Amino acid sequence: MDKHVNPELRHDFTLIFDVTNGNPNGDPDAGNLPRVDPETGHGLVTDVCLKRKVRDYVSTVKGDEERYKIYVEHHVYLVDSKKRAYEAVGGTKGDNKKADEAKMWMCRNFYDVRTFGAVLVGKKGEGYNCGQVRGPVQLTFARSIDPILALDLSITRVALENPGDKPREDEGELAMTGTMGRKAIVPYALYLAHGFYIPSFAEVTEFKESDLALLWEALQRMWDLNRSASKGLTSCRGLYVFSHDSKLGTAPAHKLFEQIEVNKREGVASPRKFNDYVVEVNDRELPEGVTLSRFCEG
Repeated sequence: MDKHVNPELRHDFTLIFDVTNGNPNGDPDAGNLPRVDPETGHGLVTDVCLKRKVRDYVSTVKGDEERYKIYVEHHVYLVDSKKRAYEAVGGTKGDNKKADEAKMWMCRNFYDVRTFGAVLVGKKGEGYNCGQVRGPVQLTFARSIDPILALDLSITRVALENPGDKPREDEGELAMTGTMGRKAIVPYALYLAHGFYIPSFAEVTEFKESDLALLWEALQRMWDLNRSASKGLTSCRGLYVFSHDSKLGTAPAHKLFEQIEVNKREGVASPRKFNDYVVEVNDRELPEGVTLSRFCEG
């Protein structure tokens, strides 16, 4: 077994990705403009956004397999999945004695529950309490290496919506132009996020070697199966997995993350491509008992 897919060891990882002419994570409180740190101007992508893409990737490549269903899915009622869990373990609505069994059923059948954890208590009076799960995989917000330039662009549509809509006069000629809209983009930004895998939590959720291998695969390829015009060109530029020799780990995570530095090349004022940056990985001074696995570089 390769060390980086051993579920009995601790792993800390760094994910680097970039976006070109797209909005990697819109902020609904700011008119869907790209999320930004207001003090520094650096771009942000939430952990929830990243986990959504992992979920979508797993659903696409493993959706037909029962063990890899997704709990937090598009256009579904969460209570339906918890009801299935109760029925599977022979419980009835309101029977909290079956909560632990139902929780384990959820872990075994839903990849995102046993990976990221979930609050499965539900609303008061719902009657299907499956408890809470603390997942072994946790992610930080991604932050851009440099401050971002968020552009809010006007867009138009040449067609009208309904026959009753009135065309406008444009320079003396009849112009059939529809309602104007907005599109927010970042011309270019390089983002960096950190993640953690805790094996003691994996034992509880029955997270296995195949699950860990699928996670590394998803982090590298999830953008290729989740394209949209609004997202622009988003690509994985590096996944670096620090694997420890033990369950508890042999070095603090922040010390390992400091071994990876990303900086603009000299003379570059406004980065517009990945090659405007230099990624330096110091794998010669790793603490004893830590191995670095490098994926999807460049």
